[in-house]
Amino acid sequence: MLVSLHVKNLALIEEAEVEFGPGLNILSGETGAGKSIIIGSINLALGEKVPKEMLRENAEYALVELIFRVENQEQLNVLKEMDIFPENGEIIMSRKITASRSVGKINSETVSASCMKAVAALLIDIHGQHEHQSLLQKKKHLEILDEYAKDELKEKKEELKLRYQEYQKILEEKKEAVTDDAQRERELSFLEYEINEVEEAQLIPGEDETLESAYRKMANSRKIMEAANAAHNMTSGDGNATDQIGRALRELTSVVEYDSDLEQLAEQIGEIDSLLNDFNRELAAYISDGEFDEETFYETEKRLDEVNHLKDKFGGTIEAVLAAKEEKEQRYQQLKDYEHYLEELAQREKKAEKVLQEICQEVSAIRKRYAKELTKQVKEALIDLNFLDVEFTMAFQDTSSYTANGTDDAEFLISTNPGEPVKPLGKVASGGELSRIMLAIKTVLAESDQIETLIFDEIDSGISGRTAQMVAEKMNVIGKNHQVICITHLPQIAAMADQHFLISKNVVNQSTVSNIVCLEEKETIEELARMLGGVKVTDTVLESAREMKELAKSVKKSQS
Repeated sequence: MLVSLHVKNLALIEEAEVEFGPGLNILSGETGAGKSIIIGSINLALGEKVPKEMLRENAEYALVELIFRVENQEQLNVLKEMDIFPENGEIIMSRKITASRSVGKINSETVSASCMKAVAALLIDIHGQHEHQSLLQKKKHLEILDEYAKDELKEKKEELKLRYQEYQKILEEKKEAVTDDAQRERELSFLEYEINEVEEAQLIPGEDETLESAYRKMANSRKIMEAANAAHNMTSGDGNATDQIGRALRELTSVVEYDSDLEQLAEQIGEIDSLLNDFNRELAAYISDGEFDEETFYETEKRLDEVNHLKDKFGGTIEAVLAAKEEKEQRYQQLKDYEHYLEELAQREKKAEKVLQEICQEVSAIRKRYAKELTKQVKEALIDLNFLDVEFTMAFQDTSSYTANGTDDAEFLISTNPGEPVKPLGKVASGGELSRIMLAIKTVLAESDQIETLIFDEIDSGISGRTAQMVAEKMNVIGKNHQVICITHLPQIAAMADQHFLISKNVVNQSTVSNIVCLEEKETIEELARMLGGVKVTDTVLESAREMKELAKSVKKSQS
């Protein structure tokens, strides 16, 4: 559940904090007061793009912070898979916005916008002001059905996507396979040349590293020999390190019999003398064997150039060169036995299409089964929303070709009058009816989902009277099992509030500022009266507002 919202320096809001509660949270206020900014700020905190005009004028930064309480075990398990762990049962999502960039954080740890969206999808569902218009797009209908059936469909759709990609790959190969005789002969000749080029090189894995090491040594041989000879001169011969340490050893050994404490020191310098003598012998051997061989250097350089040329040409490593050779050999054999290759390709296409067709049929069968459940539940919800003689169903047709989403072309159909045949939503439903249809769908999806918080941004557009009352009662029912946050201009819905927030704007120091406050009972009635009566609130309007609030209380009590 969304516990609180903190907004700073966003559009008309200088700073505001809202403590939301369970059940139905209503936000109301006059047009232009900043109601949409509240939903906009929540969207920003959840990873949506930041419009430049959202940053308050003359402010260095804007900040939005949401605190969620997470108790559902399934949600906790999914969050754990995403390496997100609630602190004291809470998830804190924040977004700091400056003129040049924005930073999103979850529990003080910086995350990407995609991560914030993924977490948001788990915790909250926002129905935007014009989202119901998406019901006019057929593709949206299949998305809604797949969301409803996602528990059973998820793995099947992943397999479907994989099989579709395999099938498309074969079709692409088939398209590229069709060549004329002259083109095929040219490709065969070129493949033969490249295969022979790699074969003649007789590459050995790891050979390039050995060659590079040898080349580096020979290319720097003069520098190496100069350093080795200098070191040898410093450690051997008269007056050098070996001679000096030998004398030191003899001096100490000559007096050890007079002081036993010198025995250990004499042993240590004796070991140094032995090590230095061994070092000198090995260094001398290295110098004598280190003569520069011009021919060996030339052959190493030539071989290294040959290996690097093939690496540059075929993939950057000897392993990649050898793998490319294998691919070219396979292609050579295909073109050499062209008719057999085409026949084999046709068989692969047939087999892949059969597998794809089977998984498409499985996905379609699941969809059709869930479509019956979904439309039945949506119809029941529509009846609750004053569609008294409604029929709601889903029609399926096959697409003209395979797609990554299967072969289903599905569409919701509705009839709102008895005796009339069902028709596509766009040909029957008005804007207000589309709002209620989307509300019904959201209600059903919410009941089958783990998302606890639902936000409705003016879903009541285009409705009034008895229908508004039915929508209000539906909101109340949803609020029994979910936290609902609703921006509304209808008093019937506002009267059902468990918590009622008023958004208003005032001029402070010649600057317009929006404020948001939680209303007490008396203030709630005054706001309902404003919503009922407009600018002038009379005693009669106030009494109507009281009656409306009392009626809402009795409805809430009867629905509990």
